Amino acid sequence: MAFTPVDRDPVPQPCITLVGMAGAGKTTLGAMLARQLDWGQLDTDLYLESYYGMPLQTIMDTYGLDDFLRIEDHLVSELGLTRTVISTGGSVIYGTQAMARLKELGKVVFLDIDETTFLKRVGDGENRGLAIAPGASMSDLYNERQPLYRAAADIVVRTDRDTPEACVAQILEHIDLI
Repeated sequence: MAFTPVDRDPVPQPCITLVGMAGAGKTTLGAMLARQLDWGQLDTDLYLESYYGMPLQTIMDTYGLDDFLRIEDHLVSELGLTRTVISTGGSVIYGTQAMARLKELGKVVFLDIDETTFLKRVGDGENRGLAIAPGASMSDLYNERQPLYRAAADIVVRTDRDTPEACVAQILEHIDLI
């Protein structure tokens, strides 16, 4: 007897992808947004950890920056989801295949914070699995990624000026759900 899915959306709902720097609130807001929409949530950093069976920092240390970025690009580019809030790792922005796939899945929301807030929340980034080039500072990383996030974004929400609840409300105001 063949299985037939029931009670699925007649028109599949798109995903909402959250991008931005470490400390911008992608995981926190992703969970809140998913709860409010009654959708699933996928944290791509946790997905990578699950796939490799090791913490993100260990993946970075084991494979190095270039291979880590290739791994992330490949795994994210293969996602097949609907009705899911996707909280990405900050380095996903470097993956052309991953970003193309995330854009296909739905709207991309850039959770923007200023550099001072980033540095305060993340510190030196030790043991966070940050994809940062050897010798680069945290300020260098911030300034390198900002234009990439802006270019990819369908929606920009500042998360260092409002409460998480207000940020979720702003995202929902700009998302057209069927």
